[in-house]
Amino acid sequence: MHSLKQIIFLCLFITPFIGYSQDSTQVYKKRVLETAEVDILSSYYSQDGDNAAVSGGIGTEALTDLTTTFIISIPLNEDDILTIDAGISAYTSASSSNIDPFDGGTADAFQASSGASKSDVWTNFNGSYSHSSDDRNSIWSTSISFANEYDYFSVGAGGAYTKLFNEQNTELSIKGNVYFDSWTTIYPIELRPFSAGENGLTNNLFTNNTISGNTNYNPVFNEYDAKGRNSYSMGLGISQILHKNVQGSMALDFIQQQGLLSTPFQRVYFSDVADSFIDNFQLADANERLPDNRFKVAIGGRLNWYLNERLSLRTFYRYYFDDWGIASHTASIEVPIKITSNFTLYPSYRFYNQTAADYFNPYETALSTDEFYTSDYDLSEFSANQFGFGISYTDIFTKVHIEKWGLKSIDLKFYRYDRNTTFRSNMISAGVKFVRN
Repeated sequence: MHSLKQIIFLCLFITPFIGYSQDSTQVYKKRVLETAEVDILSSYYSQDGDNAAVSGGIGTEALTDLTTTFIISIPLNEDDILTIDAGISAYTSASSSNIDPFDGGTADAFQASSGASKSDVWTNFNGSYSHSSDDRNSIWSTSISFANEYDYFSVGAGGAYTKLFNEQNTELSIKGNVYFDSWTTIYPIELRPFSAGENGLTNNLFTNNTISGNTNYNPVFNEYDAKGRNSYSMGLGISQILHKNVQGSMALDFIQQQGLLSTPFQRVYFSDVADSFIDNFQLADANERLPDNRFKVAIGGRLNWYLNERLSLRTFYRYYFDDWGIASHTASIEVPIKITSNFTLYPSYRFYNQTAADYFNPYETALSTDEFYTSDYDLSEFSANQFGFGISYTDIFTKVHIEKWGLKSIDLKFYRYDRNTTFRSNMISAGVKFVRN
């Protein structure tokens, strides 16, 4: 996959130089963005289920997350826009708290512990710069991003180029991104004493607690040398106005990942090893082990149909596959219904189906002789339905003002997601957009 990385780096290198072969003759140009805009977005997400990967495919998946994001778009001149996107996310996870379930009380995979990993804060920053040509038929952009949480840090860069043809009825685009991630490898508490092949049974965890079941506890500890992960992506897109009321688009994306693709603190239980317990918690037979390379391909298309001044139809389909054995289908439909000049309703439905990864094993079905194994149900075979409903208020004249900022839009949306397992989630989001007058 070296060719993919070379293409991406070439894309990132050449995009800053595209679009400057322009005539110096001064002509009137409409600004790409008339004035500064600010988006304030917030969401609350909750989930539950009984197949936590932290506890080997069993146990609570309860998690809540509150996210706030600020997006500021600033026109630097007629042609150039600077966009700053910064967000913070605070979550509490009953599942990840069981990385160490033995910190007081009775340990149980279906109960949250009070461990330090039960909650965390994730922060991210993305800055992007775009330039449009005088005739508005060429657009290039570059971006840089950072993200951080307690066991993870990421830095990324990207570039894109878009060309419009046929009186701007046809649009072609190419984009490339690279991400360099680093992990702080956190392992299940009972595996840590077995580092470098040591006999961990002399550790305080075992001397201060009684092992039941198989008292000859002797796990496989996958201690990872690599603590980084690199991701390289490239995307191609085409958009076409097919009719005055119909627009279609297609996209093809490639992603290559290398490095630590396993999650170190996710447990696995083998079918050919007797079970060991402390309290009601089953001790790990091993932690997750996955290949250090993954190649993904996705191809999708959209068709948007303006039926009349009240009703539109937005459809989407995507096919995905990778070299881990997963293939998936995604199909969605959204029907914006304009009920007044200012208010629009957004009912939506999304269907998803995927096959299982070659390395996925449900609870206690992996073998100790397997080279790779995981009990992460995100890599299992499943199907899911998502129902959504939203309402949007838009005022292009920004009649409501706060100081020098006019209120342009307010959006509220709710989503309900159900897998054909025990996993369920709900999310409610709100967004407010202001423009500077």
